[in-house]
Amino acid sequence: MIELQEAQKAVIQQKGDYAVVAITKHGVELARKLGHSFQHADVYYMAKFEKGDERNKDIQLFTGSVRLLLPSLFEAYKGLIIIISLGAVVRMIAPILKDKKTDPAVVVIDDKGEHVISVLSGHIGGANELTKEVAAALKARPIITTASDVQETIAVDLFGKRFGWIWDSAEKLTPVSASVVNEEKIAVVQESGEKGWWPYGRPLPGNIQPYSSIQEALAAKPDAALVVTHRNLSEDETEILHNGVLYRPKVIVLGMGCNRGTTRAEIEAVMEETLEELGFSKKSVKAVCTIDLKKDEAGLLEVVNKNRWEFINYTPAELNAIELQNPSETVFKYTGAYGVSEPAALLYSGAEQLALMKKKSGNVTISVAVIPY
Repeated sequence: MIELQEAQKAVIQQKGDYAVVAITKHGVELARKLGHSFQHADVYYMAKFEKGDERNKDIQLFTGSVRLLLPSLFEAYKGLIIIISLGAVVRMIAPILKDKKTDPAVVVIDDKGEHVISVLSGHIGGANELTKEVAAALKARPIITTASDVQETIAVDLFGKRFGWIWDSAEKLTPVSASVVNEEKIAVVQESGEKGWWPYGRPLPGNIQPYSSIQEALAAKPDAALVVTHRNLSEDETEILHNGVLYRPKVIVLGMGCNRGTTRAEIEAVMEETLEELGFSKKSVKAVCTIDLKKDEAGLLEVVNKNRWEFINYTPAELNAIELQNPSETVFKYTGAYGVSEPAALLYSGAEQLALMKKKSGNVTISVAVIPY
C-alpha cells in the first residue's frame, strides 16, 4: 500500500516500462485490462477500489492524492498511461515537466475508454506510438495532434530513429520542424545510412526534395535541410546547417586487433585519431569487430561498453573466408587467421572495400569499413 502524503516522495515498486494509473471505478476496470494486455506495464489505482487479487497481479494500491504519486512515476517510467480527465492531468504534470528530450510519454484515456490522447513527448518519448497501441488494445479512438503526424510528413525529431540515427545537435530541431510542417522548401541529402526512411505509401510531398550532394542542395537555396552522413562536413558545407539538422547513421565498422593487455585509453586514442584522419564522425560507429581470441580483451570490452557499440567476434575460419591482399603468416601462426582487423570489418559491413585497409599504431591494429546501403 502506498500512502501518499505532502512533502514525502512516494515509494513505488517499478517492474515494467509503463505505469497505468486510475482513480475511478470505471478507470480501474480499464487499468486492469491494460495491465493484462501490456506485459511491461505496472498498474496503480486507489485502495478504495481494492478487489482482493492485487497482490497476485502485482497491482499497487495507493491512498491520498494521485498528484503526489505522479512525480515518482515521472522519474521512473518510460511512459505513463493515465485514466483521468485531460485537464486534471495537465494541471498535475505541469510543475514536474523538464525537457522534451527527457520527459516520459504521457497518454490520457477518458473514463469510458473511448478516446486515447497523446499528451506529452509524442515523438521523442514515444507517446504517439503508445497512443496507437493503447487504443488498439481498448478498441478506442487514438487522438494525435502533432502536425507532422496529421499531415503525414517527416517528423524531424524522429527522422531515422528506427534505424538508430542520432542528431549531431538538437539546436535546429524546432525551426526545421516548423519549416517541414509549414510546407517550406526542404532539402534532404543522404550520403550514407538506410534508404527506407519515408514511411508512407505515396511519393514525397512536393516541398521535400532529395539532392545528391550538399553543394547541389545549397545551390537550390532551400528553407531548411536534413543531412544524413557519417562524414565531418567541410567549412563550406556547414552553411547547409544554418537551418538544418545533421543526422549520424550507424554505418562505421571498426575492425580491431591488439596485443593482450592493451589499455582502453590506448585503444580509444587510436580509434579517435583514425576517425579524425578519415574525416568520419565517432557518432556513426556501429560496431567493433575482432577475432574470438579477443572476446574477453578487457580494453576492448571497456571501449565498447562505454560507447554502447556492438562487439562482434569471428572465428579464424570465418576470417579466413575473406580474401586479403596481404595475408600475414605471422598473424596466422599466433591466431590461426591470416588477418584480423581487415576481414573482421569486411565481414560485418558487407562492403566490397575498406575505407582504411589497415593501420598499426603501438599495440593496436585498426581497419575501417562503411556499411553500404
